[in-house]
Amino acid sequence: MHRFFPTLPMSRRRSLMALALAAASVAPGLASAQAYPQRAIKLVVPFAPGGSTDIVARLVAEKMRASLGQAVVVENKAGAGGMVGAEAVAKAAPDGYTIGVGTVSTLTVNPLLLKASRVDPLKDFTPITTLASIPSVISMSPSFPGKSFAEFQAEVRRKPDFYTAGSPGIGSIGHLIIEAMNEDMKIDIRHVPYRGMGPAITSALSGETQILSDQYPSSAAHIKAGKLLPVAVAAGKRLADLPQVPTLKELGYADLNDLAITWFGLVAPPGLPADIQKKLHAAALDALKDPGLLSRLKDMGVEPVGNTAEEFRQLMAQGLARNQRIIQSRRITAE
Repeated sequence: MHRFFPTLPMSRRRSLMALALAAASVAPGLASAQAYPQRAIKLVVPFAPGGSTDIVARLVAEKMRASLGQAVVVENKAGAGGMVGAEAVAKAAPDGYTIGVGTVSTLTVNPLLLKASRVDPLKDFTPITTLASIPSVISMSPSFPGKSFAEFQAEVRRKPDFYTAGSPGIGSIGHLIIEAMNEDMKIDIRHVPYRGMGPAITSALSGETQILSDQYPSSAAHIKAGKLLPVAVAAGKRLADLPQVPTLKELGYADLNDLAITWFGLVAPPGLPADIQKKLHAAALDALKDPGLLSRLKDMGVEPVGNTAEEFRQLMAQGLARNQRIIQSRRITAE
């Protein structure tokens, strides 16, 4: 102590030394926040490679590097309907080096339906921004006796519990859409669960089921080939590819329109420092302005979003409240 403050009284020297030690203990944390990031960032995608969520995540991760000065490395943690990846992010250190992709399923469906889910989306994540949304389309198989939305409704009302619609499985967002259609339109379509969206699409193409609600990008080729007939879309506005097809909102089903628009965004563990959250938010928004990325998203039929963290939180909260109402009203269980 004498080496540092040799001419001061002992009490004064002790006070100054305590202050110096306290400053030294705080400084590294401040420095790390200011210099963030100093190494690669892990971006957890809760699904297997190849799907739309994974593809968009990789495109955004690549472009975020320019703003952050460090690589953003995608790590796929699939399993349990996205729960494995979601829990990995929720339990990670809130230092900005582990972030994740949260989807409409992992953030607003699984926590309500899956008993094994240990994630509370509004408490266990720090929202960063909604990255993108994907419009959906309600289509009929060619054998269905109706060519418009009005004819679709008239036919299914004429034959309650006769026509069927496939989904990726019980408790999936596709299942909720079918049940919400029944509830909001006062119709009775039978739900047929499949193991994934691929088999559900195949069943509609073959006529095994007659009605399909699907993300537009995966149905587009079949619609263009005349193998599926679109009667309504879930989107903010009519799709450029389908200008003659009205949105569900136009048809008077605003809640169903919102439900059927799928989305996903960036989340981080709870307790993420505000300055790191801001850096990640700015990097994500910069990425979503990149002309090359925008071109790829357009080709995929994906709409960039890039809202505020609070707007993303509100989107989650609204989705949870809406889906809870549907689940309770239709008595949906994941078993």
